Amino acid sequence: MQPYSTPFYFVILGLALIPIVIAQLLGKKLMWYQVLLTIAFLWLTFSGTVTIWALIGFGIFQTIIVKFYEWYRVKQNKNQSFVFYLIILLSILPLVIVKVHPLFNPGPGPGSILGFLGISYISFKTVAMIMEIRDGLIKAVPLKEFLYFLYFYPTISSGPIDRFRRFVKELKAPVVTEKYLDLLNKGVFRIFQGFLYKFIIGYLIDQYWLHGIAISATIHPSFLNVSSSMYAYGLYLFFDFAGYSLFAIGVSNLMGYDLPHNFNKPFLAKNIHDFWQRWHMTLSFWFRDFVFMRLVKTFMVKKWSKNMITISNVGYLANMLLMGFWHGLTWYYILYGFYHAMLMIGYDAWKRLKKRKNWKIPDNKWTSAISIFITFNLVFISFLIFSGIPNHIIMHCIDPHFPLPNF
Repeated sequence: MQPYSTPFYFVILGLALIPIVIAQLLGKKLMWYQVLLTIAFLWLTFSGTVTIWALIGFGIFQTIIVKFYEWYRVKQNKNQSFVFYLIILLSILPLVIVKVHPLFNPGPGPGSILGFLGISYISFKTVAMIMEIRDGLIKAVPLKEFLYFLYFYPTISSGPIDRFRRFVKELKAPVVTEKYLDLLNKGVFRIFQGFLYKFIIGYLIDQYWLHGIAISATIHPSFLNVSSSMYAYGLYLFFDFAGYSLFAIGVSNLMGYDLPHNFNKPFLAKNIHDFWQRWHMTLSFWFRDFVFMRLVKTFMVKKWSKNMITISNVGYLANMLLMGFWHGLTWYYILYGFYHAMLMIGYDAWKRLKKRKNWKIPDNKWTSAISIFITFNLVFISFLIFSGIPNHIIMHCIDPHFPLPNF
């Protein structure tokens, strides 16, 4: 039973959440029941397949890695770079295997045994913890808190990506009834908003626009068909994914946790930097903090370059290409990452050009509207690349029997 995939799932979930809601209203966390609920819904999601054992094995593997590095860094007070990089590589190794597996076993067959739902988001959690242990931001990793954070079921399938320090702070905080009432109201609203996004708007876009136009664009590629499929896919992607995120945040609210958000009106962004401050924010901020900023710092400390423009551009390329590779080892995901890197680099160059030429562009509703329109369309071009529709068009031209897109 995939999380949040059907309205019936929410019937079961709603009934299971009633004791937690009552306990929170009475000022109790009811942690034993939260743990039992997590185990039950993980079992509903993964039981009956080999992935339940992959999930358990992966958790044990990550626990050993994190606890070992905690012992090495905190208890032994050692900080050798070789050990740190080795631990990071071990932590991401299962995810790398999952991503590389299709290259060696293409086709419709079964994926990697490690390819269970949510492996990426759990990996991001542990990598962030290892880096923060090295930085001295995490001084201790209590086993019970770590396992609950790792397997926190509302976010296990599609995020948002939380941080251990923030989560544990909420986990240990006493229940304040007034604060929980506010969370409860917000949680119910977000779940219903998620229903609107995913089960109504997303469904209508998929059934009555995207599915048909994607096939038409593949068989009869034209500017109109391809453009229409681009907007259809971009809007479907947003409403479907934002719906999932709202479900995860809303359910977490009902359990007493105020998780970080993933979306903040991304299509009102005025530039590409602003867009990545609004779109899939927990992933964007994760890559910013643990890839881009650390790479820039390494360049500066190692004195590999004194040119901040070059350092930033290399950081953008590495950051966005890695994000593209994370989505999958196909040319259009990699091109998606490269395209966004070029947008980031291009926007920085535009800002420097304005400053050098001393161009004074007025900031009013008209210039804001133009900026939003340009950013919106540049972003939707990236969604077209990401959708794989251009790949279907190319492959269909080569082989008319190539499978048609099915969203």
